[in-house]
Amino acid sequence: MENQQPQVSSIVEEHGSTANLHKKLKARHLTMIALGGTIGTGIFLGTGPAIHTAGPGGVLLAYGVIGLMVYFVMTSLGELASFMPTSGSISTYATRFIDPALGFAFGWNYWFSWAMTLAAELSASALIMKYWFPDSSSLLWSAVFLVFLFSLNILSVKGFGEGEYWFSFIKVATIIIFIGVGTLMIFGIMNGEPAGFKNFTIGEAPFVGGTLGTISILLIAGFSFSGTEAIGVAAGESENPTKNIPRAVRTVFWRILLFYVLAIAIISFLIPYTNESLQDSSVMASPFTIVFEKAGLAFAASAMNAVILTSVLSAGNGCLYVTSRIMYAMAQDGQAPQFLAKVNKRGVPVRALVATAIIGMLAFLASIFGDGTIYVWLMNSVGITTFIFWLGIAISHYRFRKAYVAQGRSLEDLPYRAKWFPYGPLFAIALCLFILLGQNLEGFITGNINLTSVLAAYIGLPIFLALWLGYKFIKKTKVIPLEECKFDFKEQ
Repeated sequence: MENQQPQVSSIVEEHGSTANLHKKLKARHLTMIALGGTIGTGIFLGTGPAIHTAGPGGVLLAYGVIGLMVYFVMTSLGELASFMPTSGSISTYATRFIDPALGFAFGWNYWFSWAMTLAAELSASALIMKYWFPDSSSLLWSAVFLVFLFSLNILSVKGFGEGEYWFSFIKVATIIIFIGVGTLMIFGIMNGEPAGFKNFTIGEAPFVGGTLGTISILLIAGFSFSGTEAIGVAAGESENPTKNIPRAVRTVFWRILLFYVLAIAIISFLIPYTNESLQDSSVMASPFTIVFEKAGLAFAASAMNAVILTSVLSAGNGCLYVTSRIMYAMAQDGQAPQFLAKVNKRGVPVRALVATAIIGMLAFLASIFGDGTIYVWLMNSVGITTFIFWLGIAISHYRFRKAYVAQGRSLEDLPYRAKWFPYGPLFAIALCLFILLGQNLEGFITGNINLTSVLAAYIGLPIFLALWLGYKFIKKTKVIPLEECKFDFKEQ
């Protein structure tokens, strides 16, 4: 059967004609958006503390488990986004196939998370610039980078796509170079004798802290993979989503997993988990910096600082894009103020973009309350939201497929079909729930509970529950029966 064609939206832009988001993102843009959203400070700065905490075996196992879960989340998203490409992504899917109250909660939670991440990334950019200009103003750098990123997004979706493409290209190139140099060092071709497996057997290695040690870094691994779901939002502006989304899902995930696994393995071979420098998440202590310096590259620290700055700007660029599109789509669905559903003649939702940029100005507080303080607390507020999004995608896909079959539709008509259904989304749902509820498992088991850390870890959950239950109470929404789920949608 043929899928129903989307109807033209009646949103009117400033000049009085109908206006929609422009479908200008090519396959290469989608690929780099997914890669760029995932390859960032998590791999450059987060892998060191993770290896120090759980050892090389624990980290590889944790990243492998989370990677498997993300694979199923991505295939679920691929099936949804290729059939129903919309900038509303998880908000639209949950509204259509579960309950409008959940769609509202997922959408605003998603917007809040990315808006806060924008502020956090701008704060981080100021800290990074102080590496070269220690006496400079954080306010100045935050303002400069916010204006720069806003300019990329206000021009057109193609401006965002090109910016993200080259930001991501730099990061991918750095990891490829790192893997190449590291491999030569492991086999003794560069800088001395072969590394061998000694770092996998010293002390408590390979699994430091046992099972609890591995579980304790699942959240870190999840944070590192966050951003892959951004291609679901970008699907609404893809030139050919029925072909480009499945292609991105098939190729990007394996590239990301390969990058992470190889990078962590190389770090583990060359740097013992007992190295105290791994505890530090600064540029100087980055495992990438340490390995490059061991290879005799004197400029390693400065070069990695530049790459990390690129990663931060890439994340900020993605934040502005995703938040503006989510807010625009929710406004079209009546779940956000209607004035935010207006786009200009270039297909950019300017008002939604400005609203998010204003939130990004919270980064300026970093220069008032001390560099780093605001960054830490902003990240605490969004720490678990990635797993909330992934949970929503998995549940939406499960319900989508059930409704699709219940209404007598043929699976052969789907542009892309996720493998291992229903086991894939069910596995993702179970693991997401385990991580969401068991973040402080070690503290609860040992009785060593820090109230501040517990509050920081779980603060995202009450925000989500308040949005969900509040909307449900006010609007009196109910779970949509499978036979009543709608598969037509407006083009955004």
